[in-house]
Amino acid sequence: MSALLDSLLSASKADVLADSAKYWNPDKVRAWAARGTPLVIGRREGYHLYDMSGHRLIDLHLNGGTYNLGHRNPEIIAELKEALDHFDMGNHHFPAIGRAALAKKLVETAPANMRYAVLSSGGGEAIDIGLKCARYGTKRRKIVSIEKAYHGHTGLALGTADGRYADQFMSAGRPDEFVKVPFNDLAAMEAALASGDAACVIMETIPATYGFPMPADGYLPAVKALCEKYGSLYVADEVQTGLMRCGSGHLWGITGYGVTPDIIVTSKGLSGGLYPIGAVITNAAGGGWLNEDGWGHISTFGGSELGCVAALKTLEITLRPETIANVDAVAAKLRAGLDAIRARHPFFTGIRQRGVIFGLEFNGHPQGGKIVMRELYAKGIWAIFSQLDQRVLQFKPGLLLTPADCDEILERTAAGIAAAAASF
Repeated sequence: MSALLDSLLSASKADVLADSAKYWNPDKVRAWAARGTPLVIGRREGYHLYDMSGHRLIDLHLNGGTYNLGHRNPEIIAELKEALDHFDMGNHHFPAIGRAALAKKLVETAPANMRYAVLSSGGGEAIDIGLKCARYGTKRRKIVSIEKAYHGHTGLALGTADGRYADQFMSAGRPDEFVKVPFNDLAAMEAALASGDAACVIMETIPATYGFPMPADGYLPAVKALCEKYGSLYVADEVQTGLMRCGSGHLWGITGYGVTPDIIVTSKGLSGGLYPIGAVITNAAGGGWLNEDGWGHISTFGGSELGCVAALKTLEITLRPETIANVDAVAAKLRAGLDAIRARHPFFTGIRQRGVIFGLEFNGHPQGGKIVMRELYAKGIWAIFSQLDQRVLQFKPGLLLTPADCDEILERTAAGIAAAAASF
């Protein structure tokens, strides 16, 4: 082991917390400690995390789906190690083997109307690219999003977001440029589009930070129909709902709702949890600038060649028939177990689910999800509350969990929810 790694790995948890509070992010350090979840991740393997204290956790947060295939997936690690003998990040100005292969694969996995894939260094940047594509394709400025939205912390993305994220940095944008409407409200959506000046509607297929409220029957296809009626593009934010998380064999969650978007944004899980990368898959209208001026978006680290290798291997694993079947099996097994747990606890009032996306509703306390998070942490489960609806716990199982993993998850979840009962 190198001296550098030896120094890092021999640090104490107390020292890491002290340095983080002093130099990194004092508010986050204080907040996690106050919530009873003072996690500093040490060893990690598969779907297990180990706090530096040794406390073992099953990861049902997955950092928003970044670890769909587990932490330190051995197949992706092997590909990256071999790739390091041939590649580095590359030069973003020039064609490259990995970028060409990944762009082709992404377009091939998407609906037939898609033409190009623009690669980024992460999800927020990809959202900005997607919105710029929509503005280019329509020659309009206005962007419509939903209330309680979250699409990242970069420039245009913040303009679409809830004030919880935008106001601190005075990034909410002008009201004639960024319009927000309630989720599942078609009348409000049509009112926002009817003037014919909206470049696009951008929505997460299932809004994650809002606690995964499910689209009403027919809502998403109806929004797409309104986009077509008024000449706006439909941008599907699939950063947390794509890559098979919605189950039923749909790589992209939006296609499972019968919607053909104009632009798809992906990131997080595309990285395999090992090398940052994101992408925008766009139709010819949104990607027309690539023929007009290919320097229209420049990103030094966007589509790094090593990231492309990680993404290609991630897509290969995700699209295997056994992975597709396992996602549906995990979803069904966990749903049955969660239903049984819910029947025993009146404060556990609902389960929002699509595939391996779950939002668990806890009423009787305005921060029910946060309370349950703390008790699950103590029982060895790491799941996170929804910031924009703190009654809800985001519960996000991995794609490759085994039946034994599911049994342990349900056992520990039952114990944690029972322990939380006194708070309700």
